[in-house]
Amino acid sequence: MTPAAQPMALWISTFLAAQAADLGAATNTQLAYARDLTDFAGWLGHDRHFATATQADVEGYLIACEAQGLAKATRARRLSAIRQLFRFAFEEGWRDDNPAIRLKGPGKAARLPGTLSLAEVEALIAAARALPRDRLRNTCLMELLYATGMRVSELVGLPVAAARGDPRMLLVRGKGGKERLVPLSPAARAATQDWLAARDAQEAAARRDAGAAPSKYLFPSRGAAGHLTRHRFFTLIKDLAVQAGLSPSRVTPHVLRHAFATHLLAGGADLRSIQTMLGHADVATTEIYTHVLDSHLRDLVQDHHPLALRRKATTPI
Repeated sequence: MTPAAQPMALWISTFLAAQAADLGAATNTQLAYARDLTDFAGWLGHDRHFATATQADVEGYLIACEAQGLAKATRARRLSAIRQLFRFAFEEGWRDDNPAIRLKGPGKAARLPGTLSLAEVEALIAAARALPRDRLRNTCLMELLYATGMRVSELVGLPVAAARGDPRMLLVRGKGGKERLVPLSPAARAATQDWLAARDAQEAAARRDAGAAPSKYLFPSRGAAGHLTRHRFFTLIKDLAVQAGLSPSRVTPHVLRHAFATHLLAGGADLRSIQTMLGHADVATTEIYTHVLDSHLRDLVQDHHPLALRRKATTPI
C-alpha cells in the first residue's frame, strides 16, 4: 500500500511509535502529538491527505486555529507536531518534501511563572501533615516536590527502589528517559522514610489478604498506571491549598516547581546547578527565574530602602 493510500491515522500511529522508540518520547508528549495531529487530519478532511498536503494547507490550518482563539503556545506546539510528522515522512520516503519546514510559529507569549512565598509553601506542607487521611503519603509528596523541583509526572512515577536505603540523593528519570540526581533535604528524607515504612506495611497486608503483586512504585495505586496519577495529585494539591488558606487557582504542582527554583536562586544558588536539578536541557529555560527574582528585589528596594521610605513619607496623600 502506497503512503497516500494509508489512512492518516496510520501515519500518526507509525510516527508516534518511532518517536517513542528512537527519542524516548514521554507518554504525555505522545498524547499531545496525537491530539494535535488528529485535529489537523480532521481539518484536512476526506479530500486531502498528509501525503499531498501543501504549505498553504498548513498555513490555512494555523489561521483556523488562531480564529478559534487558541493560545500562541498551543498553536506553536501544533505546528511543531506537524513539522515533525512531515520530517519523519520525508526521512521514510513517504514524501519528497516537508511543507511545514519554512513556516515560523507564532512564538510564546512572555509570561513569568507563578510562584509561592516560603511561608505559603510551609503552609501547604503543614496542611498535608494535618490531614488525617493519607497523612504520611501526602506529606512525603509535598516534601519531595518542594525539595527537588521534580515535574509531577516524575514524582508520581518514582520507583520505590529509588527511596530504599535512606538516600541523600534521589535518582530521577526525566524527559526522554534522561536521568539526573537531585539532593534531598533532611525533612524530605524523613518524610520519605516515614511513608516508605507505612507503604511497605500496606503492601504486605494487601499481598497477605488478596495475593496482590508488589508494586514497583513509591506511590502505588490500583489504577491502570499502577501509581498515583497526575490528575489525582492535581486534585490533592488544590485541597491542600484550601486547607492552607490559599487560593486554589494559585497552587499547582508546577507552581511548586517554580517555587523550588525561585527560592534556590534567591538563596544564592547558581543557574547551572538549578538547571541540572530541574532537568532543563538549555540554561536559557532556567534563566526565566532571574526575572522573577529581579521583580522580587525591585519590590524589596521599593518597600525597605531608606530613600524609598523617605520619598513615601514626603509624598502628599
